[in-house]
Amino acid sequence: MLTWSATFLVIAIVAAIFGFGGIAAASTGIAQVLFILFFLLFCVTLIAQFLRGR
Repeated sequence: MLTWSATFLVIAIVAAIFGFGGIAAASTGIAQVLFILFFLLFCVTLIAQFLRGR
């Protein structure tokens, strides 16, 4: 999932360099959503690991 957010971030940067505003904004939004989702899943699994005691 982190690779998807990185992929959309790269697409957004390339689109911003070439001046495609709509594509850059959409790709940036998707990358942000995927990154937040990845981070939340990481936090949940980290807390679950601590609660299991292993």
